Amino acid sequence: MNTTAGSALIAASSLFAGYFALATFGADAPSTTLGWIAVIAAWLLAWWLVERLSAMRIRASVPRRLVGLAIPLIFGATLLFLWEAVTTGLQVPTVLLPPPSMIWERILNSLPILWADFQQTFLRAVLIGYALGCGIGFAVAIAVDRSPFLQRGLLPVGNFVAALPIIGIAPIMVMWFGFDWHSKAAVIVVMTFFPMLVNTVSGLSAAGAMERDLMRTYAAGYWQTLIKLRLPAALPFIFNALKINSTLALIGGIVAEFFGTPVVGMGFRISTEVGRMNIDMVWAEIAVAALAGSTFYGLIALIERSMTFWHPSIRTG
Repeated sequence: MNTTAGSALIAASSLFAGYFALATFGADAPSTTLGWIAVIAAWLLAWWLVERLSAMRIRASVPRRLVGLAIPLIFGATLLFLWEAVTTGLQVPTVLLPPPSMIWERILNSLPILWADFQQTFLRAVLIGYALGCGIGFAVAIAVDRSPFLQRGLLPVGNFVAALPIIGIAPIMVMWFGFDWHSKAAVIVVMTFFPMLVNTVSGLSAAGAMERDLMRTYAAGYWQTLIKLRLPAALPFIFNALKINSTLALIGGIVAEFFGTPVVGMGFRISTEVGRMNIDMVWAEIAVAALAGSTFYGLIALIERSMTFWHPSIRTG
């Protein structure tokens, strides 16, 4: 363990030393033979480091989580390193693919614009649409569970509507709800409603026959069985829908802004800056959206772990 950790530390130090050396030598460093050798060596070191960390078998909880967090961070840093080296070394036109350093500089210089776009798209349209879509889908799933008529009639229609493309729904919602965030929230409601409905209905039938018989022997009614047995058993399905919808909501909100929006919003900024050939700004918006979506997904996953700690997928993770 100590030898492996020491080797990993040496490899990590070598990797980041190579990165800072590349930054010190400037944009022309990767274009030289020695520069490309350094890039390849740094990539191989990062590969070796991730392999060694992945092979570790750590029993302690905190070090295991730290190693689990370090692996994707090192992998992501390596991708950024290679991206920077290739774009600068091969002199890729920035209108095709700007280097990460250029994107980072744009982010630092455009924080007020990015924050306003983030508020418009994520804090308003995405969160409100997500909450409404998931909440209504959950409530309708309870009604469907109580009614065989709804189960046979609504679910096939739900599967059909769930397959509708965003580009077909968004213009209609703009006509109905206007150009502000309300129409984008409506698109997100449509996108997130049916995944929650289908997963919740499936989860409510996950409780075993023996557990249901036990509840009947205790003279438990429908609502007691639902709250104490069937809903806890359905939690993995519900959280699966919540995680799926967290990405669908962000994608839907951004794409919906392509079809009419005020002069603010992530989708508006992306479509506008592409027309102006400001690709670094486009990538800055993409970076903010990716960070927001990953954080949102991670928070839901953390809540899932705390509420479904009894499930085998969590206990063995």
